[in-house]
Amino acid sequence: MIKQDLKAYTVPEEFLEKIVSNGPYDLIVGIPSYNNADTIRYVAEIADKGLQKYFSSLKSCIINSDGGSSDNTREVFLSSQTFSDLYTFVYNGISGKGTAMRSIFEIAHLVNAKAVVFLDSDLRSVEPFWIERLLKPILEGKTSYVAPYYIRHKYDGTITNSICYPLTTILYGQKIRQPIGGDFGVGREMIDIYVKKPLEIWDSDISKFGIDIWMTTTAINESFFSVYQASLGAKIHDVKDPGKHLGNMFREVVGTLFNLMDFYKDKWMNVMKIVDAPIFGEILQITPEAITVDIENLLKKCKNGIIEKQESVLKIFSNDLSEKLIEVANLDGRINEDLWISVIFELSKKYKEYKDELIGVLVPIYFGKTADFVIKTEDMTMEEAEKEIEKLLGKFFERKGELIDLWRKLN
Repeated sequence: MIKQDLKAYTVPEEFLEKIVSNGPYDLIVGIPSYNNADTIRYVAEIADKGLQKYFSSLKSCIINSDGGSSDNTREVFLSSQTFSDLYTFVYNGISGKGTAMRSIFEIAHLVNAKAVVFLDSDLRSVEPFWIERLLKPILEGKTSYVAPYYIRHKYDGTITNSICYPLTTILYGQKIRQPIGGDFGVGREMIDIYVKKPLEIWDSDISKFGIDIWMTTTAINESFFSVYQASLGAKIHDVKDPGKHLGNMFREVVGTLFNLMDFYKDKWMNVMKIVDAPIFGEILQITPEAITVDIENLLKKCKNGIIEKQESVLKIFSNDLSEKLIEVANLDGRINEDLWISVIFELSKKYKEYKDELIGVLVPIYFGKTADFVIKTEDMTMEEAEKEIEKLLGKFFERKGELIDLWRKLN
């Protein structure tokens, strides 16, 4: 039987018995999934090639934690041709990426694995060297958490570029380019920290798309080591137009980010410098797939959304800020960088008070900020657009004192 002091809340008990009897395992590759039959076999087989090429002396397994797919994802996964042991199960609990990842952490904790690699199940660009770069800094004792460092199209990762990257960087002082990238390496130290978090934390937005920003922020603040980044080249996956598909993700990611600001406020208020998180591996020169963005749709959603939420805008924001937002809604729908930073700073402190309606107000503003960036960078190269993102980060940092004053004033 499973030891009673090592609980698993999301993994079926019969599966735990099976993996324990077949273990122990040094390394685990975890692949959360939901209806990813078209891509999951490729991800599993490439992961196995990486494990065999770089870590053949260590015992490994690949685990698919599935959300109840209806397209034979699990059967396709089990048909993968690998040397590593394959396991698949449908996790228990709240449906979402975070719960799927939590179940793999529980298994890793139970079998005392040295490290876990998480890979998105819709990847089409994963390479065997990803496994080395996500694991080697951990196994060499340099870190307990490795975030991905991708080359992405200038319009891929708009939530990252507009809020997660600049805000996380200025808050906690480590410059991590892709804090919600989706593919991570996690060492023993952080596995144990995550598993031991209270259930009410796991049952929040981190059970869904909030998981990545929560993992990264927790690692920055609670690990003995600095976070590393793994150079992985381009990320090619099922990208989405931000104006049409990213609303729910935005709500869960940003809600988690704001909650974490409150949880770690005693730390970030004393951080006044930024250091680069080390990058493991050569940065590859790759051209990612282009992404088409419907600018008119973004502008329309911004204008209509602010007008529809005008009552909430007037209630939540200061008079000056609400006037500026309503003016944008009556003009072109573009949210410039200075207005965007003011919005984020003010809402970060008011999240707990206005949680139920605040994110609904922020989403159309985010669409307006995204539209502004797309229009501004439409004729720019990727490198030039990246410099604009760095300029935004610089503006966030220049105004950090303003953010600290705002939080102290409202305490």
